[in-house]
Amino acid sequence: MKHFMFLAALTFGLVGEALAERVDHFQGEAAETLQAAVANFTEYNQRLDALLAQESLSDEELGQVHELTYTLENALQTISEEVDEMAVELEEVHLASERLDGEAVKVHGQAYLDKAKTLTTRE
Repeated sequence: MKHFMFLAALTFGLVGEALAERVDHFQGEAAETLQAAVANFTEYNQRLDALLAQESLSDEELGQVHELTYTLENALQTISEEVDEMAVELEEVHLASERLDGEAVKVHGQAYLDKAKTLTTRE
């Protein structure tokens, strides 16, 4: 039984190390702002679309897909966080409008629109 537990621990350690290497080997491009996230999201979706349009994918192309997904994941994470903040700002607009607080409507409304425009503006 001790031998089995030792092998299980060793195997788990090796698998854990392999997973850590897999996760850590490529970071993708950062998306620290909503603008950067939307730009990366647009560009890397176009790259993915071009790769997926091929009849088949080589190992190298599969590696490209693998790498670009990191940047897409970073972009989606930032977009998700920013959309959550937009929802808070919009709720503040809603509540301020109920209170007839024009100044709060303007402040929170502008904060909301600044981010919303980033999502809706097309180049």
